[in-house]
Amino acid sequence: MPDPAGSFPHAEQVRAELTEVEAELARPELHSDVSRARRMGRRHAELAPVVRALDEYEALSGDLATAQELAGEDVSFAAEAEELTERLAALTDQLTRMLAPRDPHDSADALLEIKSGEGGEESALFAGDLLKMYTRYGERIGWSVQVLDDQPTDLGGHKSVTVAVQAGSGVAPELMPYGVLKFEGGVHRVQRVPVTESQGRIHTSAAGVLVMPDVEADELTINDDDLRIDVFRASGPGGQGVNTTDSAVRITHLPTGTVVSCQNQRSQLQNKDHAMRMLRARLVALAEEEEARSAAEARRSQVRTVDRSERIRTYNFPENRIADHRIGYKAHNLDAVLNGRLDELVAALAEADLHARLEAAGEQSAARVDG
Repeated sequence: MPDPAGSFPHAEQVRAELTEVEAELARPELHSDVSRARRMGRRHAELAPVVRALDEYEALSGDLATAQELAGEDVSFAAEAEELTERLAALTDQLTRMLAPRDPHDSADALLEIKSGEGGEESALFAGDLLKMYTRYGERIGWSVQVLDDQPTDLGGHKSVTVAVQAGSGVAPELMPYGVLKFEGGVHRVQRVPVTESQGRIHTSAAGVLVMPDVEADELTINDDDLRIDVFRASGPGGQGVNTTDSAVRITHLPTGTVVSCQNQRSQLQNKDHAMRMLRARLVALAEEEEARSAAEARRSQVRTVDRSERIRTYNFPENRIADHRIGYKAHNLDAVLNGRLDELVAALAEADLHARLEAAGEQSAARVDG
């Protein structure tokens, strides 16, 4: 009989973690800590299907061994063994995918920052189109989107906008915000006739997207002495004042030079809370970039990149075409994509990333054997 622990060396580790998570969820006092309870619930939703699949693998393996043993005496068992072999092969593929090395933040909510780039007002308008695209996609699959900070332009675009993307209680583990949106980081290029163009000429402009895991306050300790906090008066489009009090907040993390600001709320305390949320996310993203950069060869991927300046996608309006340059994806359904129909593109990116992770895991396993 095939040994699940041999075929899937992390099987017992997964089982042990699920037992620990279930014990934690059974503790009444856990539910007074909302953020930890939410994390434990999400981890349980990830682990339980894996353990069910491992149990099924064990049962099928036992049935197959029995059928193979009896096949010499009864031809019907030979047919059963053939069927079981096919089912076991499909389940093995499923478990290989489920147990592939993954980003520990895949089950987290996300902070999404979109900034206009080259192209002036047209770029700012395109940043708004990207925000609507992600918002509409999120609404379809059970996410909520909350604006944390926004620098709008006179024509309704966004010089910069940061939003929190949170999953509802019924969202499947594979559709958690950070796990899906992490592939969106980079430069998005648009080719179209801008509303500001009087001659009907096609222009090319771009907007940058940064995706960060939404980290709870108890997951990352930040020393107060490492922060400089400044307050200032909020302003609206064109620099016009929108608040008569110093409610806007700017926080500088002195060790890294990271700066975040928030002015959307009328309360200075609310702006500070949102700014700290953005700072935690930036510091986690910065640490991950440094780790990935130092081990680039060992963790190479077709999809993810540590270079925020990389042009990842082109949106061509005249041809109704969208192209993702990392995986060679092309489709002539740009109108549907901008309306939130990202499912096919999301699936293609996830599949490419899975193959890259499995390949990297295989290479590391081979290196350990050779060593």
